[in-house]
Amino acid sequence: MDFHQLLTECVKRSASDLHLKSGSRPIVRVHGHLEVQDDLASVSRDFMRKTAMTLLGEIRYNALMEGEEMDLAHTVPGIGRFRINVFLCQGDVRAVLRHIPEHIPPFEDLHLPKVLERLCLERRGMILVTGITGSGKSTTLAAMLDFMNRTRNDHIVTIEDPVEFVHGDKKCVISQREIGQDSTSFAQALRAALRQDPDIILVGEMRDAETMEVALHAAETGHLVLSTLHTLNATETINRIISIFPPHQEDQIRAQLSAVIQGVVSQRLVVRADGKGRVPAVEVMIMTGLVRESIRE
Repeated sequence: MDFHQLLTECVKRSASDLHLKSGSRPIVRVHGHLEVQDDLASVSRDFMRKTAMTLLGEIRYNALMEGEEMDLAHTVPGIGRFRINVFLCQGDVRAVLRHIPEHIPPFEDLHLPKVLERLCLERRGMILVTGITGSGKSTTLAAMLDFMNRTRNDHIVTIEDPVEFVHGDKKCVISQREIGQDSTSFAQALRAALRQDPDIILVGEMRDAETMEVALHAAETGHLVLSTLHTLNATETINRIISIFPPHQEDQIRAQLSAVIQGVVSQRLVVRADGKGRVPAVEVMIMTGLVRESIRE
């Protein structure tokens, strides 16, 4: 079984993630649980190294073998895209792959609340989608962008590491940029985006104060900024952002957040009552005068 056949087989088994390690059978995550695939052959060290070389190319493969971890996206026609992290573990190549469906599901298929459509109509400010790893943040953001793409006439710039869901132009013009390939960092790409006549900017993740500062500036200057954070709820989200900055900036950041945030969507995936798959449990904080005042204080 070659690499693409293995990916196809895992998708057939409803796997969200695939773990590959030398000398072990493939391990998949189905509805949140890891399962060893005893009916599939173990992957060899040679298979892992050859696959890594094919995916990465010689220069990035050599960097991998010198201890760098590699992130990339890979497309299998008819199956979808895969977000891949390749790394070394005691000298052996390992990989973890996350399946990204080929087609972007609409809100109703994802069982998301209708209030998200209202958020997607905002013209400026910041919308944050939060949750733990594997909670469906990327899929929710993709559905929101697709809704905007179908209903608005705007320029959407996405900054991702790597590009996950691929959006074609519908009513909007979409520019999808990948860190490492199209720009060197989120902060640099975000600054550049402000010179690219954007209406909507998606930042895959705000990992540092510099990126957050530029994102707040973008939201303040009339753009709609969407991003994610690894937080559990709206209150923790606000506190996490404030904690990124030095203490002497707290009042300033609170004032900026209270002015620009339009909504915080916090979600986790829970098992359905019938045990057949998972659905999102979603908390949405919509900004009101009282909420903005609470953030400022």
